[in-house]
Amino acid sequence: MSAYQNDIKAVAALKEVAGSSWSAINPESVARMRAQNRFKTGLEIAQYTADIMRKDMAEYDADSSVYTQSLGCWHGFIGQQKLISIKKHLKTTNKRYLYLSGWMVAALRSEFGPLPDQSMHEKTAVSDLIEELYTFLRQADSRELDLLFTALDAAREAGDTAKATEIQNQIDNHETHIVPIIADIDAGFGNPEATYLLAKRMIEAGACCIQIENQVSDEKQCGHQDGKVTVPHADFLAKIAAVRYAFLELGIDNGVIVARTDSLGAGLTKQIAVTKEPGDLGDLYNSFLDCEEITEAELGNGDVVIKREGKLLRPKRLPSNLFQFRKGTGEARCVLDCITSLQNGADLLWIETEKPHVGQIAAMVNEIRKTIPDAKLVYNNSPSFNWTLNFRQQVFDAMTAEGKDVSAYDRAKLMSAEYDETELAQVADEKIRTFQKDGSANAGIFHHLITLPTYHTAALSTDNLAKGYFADQGMLAYVKGVQRQELRQGIACVRHQNMAGSDIGDNHKEYFAGEAALKASGKDNTMNQFH
Repeated sequence: MSAYQNDIKAVAALKEVAGSSWSAINPESVARMRAQNRFKTGLEIAQYTADIMRKDMAEYDADSSVYTQSLGCWHGFIGQQKLISIKKHLKTTNKRYLYLSGWMVAALRSEFGPLPDQSMHEKTAVSDLIEELYTFLRQADSRELDLLFTALDAAREAGDTAKATEIQNQIDNHETHIVPIIADIDAGFGNPEATYLLAKRMIEAGACCIQIENQVSDEKQCGHQDGKVTVPHADFLAKIAAVRYAFLELGIDNGVIVARTDSLGAGLTKQIAVTKEPGDLGDLYNSFLDCEEITEAELGNGDVVIKREGKLLRPKRLPSNLFQFRKGTGEARCVLDCITSLQNGADLLWIETEKPHVGQIAAMVNEIRKTIPDAKLVYNNSPSFNWTLNFRQQVFDAMTAEGKDVSAYDRAKLMSAEYDETELAQVADEKIRTFQKDGSANAGIFHHLITLPTYHTAALSTDNLAKGYFADQGMLAYVKGVQRQELRQGIACVRHQNMAGSDIGDNHKEYFAGEAALKASGKDNTMNQFH
């Protein structure tokens, strides 16, 4: 028997015990409300979604073709519409997540207004967005079930037993819109205690997966900007431990931690690592510093030196008091970062790269897997990449290496529309189309995400509407470009009153007041034009 039928029986038994004072209570109405409120707390969501992620990770280990994906969402409504769309077109949310981007929180959700991705926004804006996303996803469940309840009542009233049975089966086997969120905690917003406190808030809001990066908190930069400064491994590992403690304290024992390294693009460090013996982790970190060998007599006032293999080495220090790594060490530092993180509590890796290149990613992952065979990545399919130019140049270089004639192309100008219909462009587009499949098969990428796609789609769609509406198109710009497309594509929010919960409220009013209920969805509701 389904949970729905069990709830009807359980409430009927309670009603019988309560006697006449509960005469107005309809057990099936209660069962419907319970079905529409499956998740009572954020911790229930965190546990449910952690179980999903762990299952998906195990399935990826067995078969790398079953990778997972997400899109970054900056508002609950955006996340909700994404999941509604996924269910409509693909019939299941399996292997589809949400990504919460710190970049978009900074740019769109801070009380200071738009900010760069430098951890200047309010810490709690992150946990607030997690809670908001899950509020909207739970409402999507409630709305979808409400439509099924209404259809069930109509089938019963029409005496269509077969239809009623079909709809009841959909109710009993309803797939929730609740999916895992990979949530960005930036560099931890302070010391490990600050990281722990914020991680707790995020988990309590529903996060099963927290992504943390190895930059200095007070120097944090967007991964695709210059000036990134990393911390010694011991500092980063303390924050990974802080996040794990937060999960364990709250009972989410299988919570997921993504350790992100920005070392590929970070040429600076704020600290020289503590080292106690040659070859320890601090010594390995310091071995990448750009140093010059000096004698004791060459020591200057205020110089910082390290002793290594019997030599005195003076690290190159900038006027900012930051120390510089040797050029060309980024990939080696990434590999060490990743191995160290997985050996000390992280579950997944994130290597922030400067271009989308499967070969480059695979080279690093293959090195990591020599030590950690099941190492796997969350990878940022970043809008900061010029995907068109990058892949056209990759194809150009491959054609050149194969000895093919590329004289018709200017490598520096391959972004130009004049190349759109060429063989080179078509090959490049196919490589872009299969990038996620190829990356998962060949470079250990378990999860593909786009950090801030909905930032760009909101801007693009608004631009398309504004340029016509405020010019000579007037209302036709909206009707032709928006409403007509919503109707023809079956976009749920074309009936915006229903999307906002009006029909759910009407049904609740009927539960509470019966025939006396004053309902908003009567014949004069203009939303009836959109049935």
